[in-house]
Amino acid sequence: MKTNRSTSLWLSLYAALAFSLVTVAAGSLFSQKAGSSGNGTVERIKVHGQSLEGNLEGDSPDRDVSIYLPPSYKQERKRRYPVIYLLHGYTDNDDNWFGAKHTFVDAPAAIDKAISSGSREMIVVMPNAYTVYMGSMYSNSVTTGDWEAFIARDLVSYIDAHYRTIPDRASRGLAGHSMGGYGTIRLGMKYPEVFSSLYALSACCLTPNPNLQGPAMAKAEAIHSAADLANTDFGTRAVIASAAAWSPNPKNAPLYFDLPTLDGKLQSQIAAKWDANAPLAMLDQYVPSLKKFHAITLDVGTKDGLMGSIQELDRNMTIFGIAHTFETYDGTHVSGIQVRLEKNVMPFFASNLSLGSAKHGPK
Repeated sequence: MKTNRSTSLWLSLYAALAFSLVTVAAGSLFSQKAGSSGNGTVERIKVHGQSLEGNLEGDSPDRDVSIYLPPSYKQERKRRYPVIYLLHGYTDNDDNWFGAKHTFVDAPAAIDKAISSGSREMIVVMPNAYTVYMGSMYSNSVTTGDWEAFIARDLVSYIDAHYRTIPDRASRGLAGHSMGGYGTIRLGMKYPEVFSSLYALSACCLTPNPNLQGPAMAKAEAIHSAADLANTDFGTRAVIASAAAWSPNPKNAPLYFDLPTLDGKLQSQIAAKWDANAPLAMLDQYVPSLKKFHAITLDVGTKDGLMGSIQELDRNMTIFGIAHTFETYDGTHVSGIQVRLEKNVMPFFASNLSLGSAKHGPK
């Protein structure tokens, strides 16, 4: 099979993401970490997503959400805090970052270290976007539900209503890794009135026109139920999740999406839908939105297969005059993410989020 540059990038995405395979009523919560001097606490709650109601996948609209509260939160009752909304990657979930086992990243430890080293205290919020198809792609689809609106409207509104936040875009940041990096860029384009600063770590899915007639697509055509995903490979799972997010079809039961191929033949209109969801294809439509951000950072490891597509995004943002910073470091798609969270992400938001109304009284 002959491959081209965009094909290689798409295959690199699947290979890189594979490394990341390495859980009451709204408002009920429990503490997962005992607070001590210098340490924050973590609560895991349920947040109802009106935007996710009626999704055809059958996922619950009541989503687990992990919330890091900084060391002074329970003592300084009149103090308010900036908020970082942090998005995890494909096949991942919030518990792998904030739960007791820390399967992927020990986020509380990284945040505590950043604060003890001088970073500003902030609330950090991560929703669980693990779905029937193992990841929402943070997109808007009748099949998956409207994850864009869930993050930017339902979740932000809930957190502002139930925690001592500074309820202003200047005090809200959005960050994410891999699929979460994609979500950060996508939501940043569409919701500049909600967030003021963006940090995308190793963002996936940036490039349009992948090879849509490769082996993973052929295997995806053989999937007839969500249960079939348990017996297939990572690349095929990623194709299914992408189809649910980017080419939904409410008439195509039981999976409720279309694939870009049918019987091995390219369906050009479906392929165009996938292309339209790639940030490198979307960028020129959202230049005014991205120029509204106070600060944007992209980063990627030099051994990450996604490096080329992120470099291309950097070049295109520069061409359009979108102010941003692009950083590379010695690492793979998943190596050093905890260190990046501590030494790069937290200081970035500490420097760029506003403390404008930090002394308002409690709710």
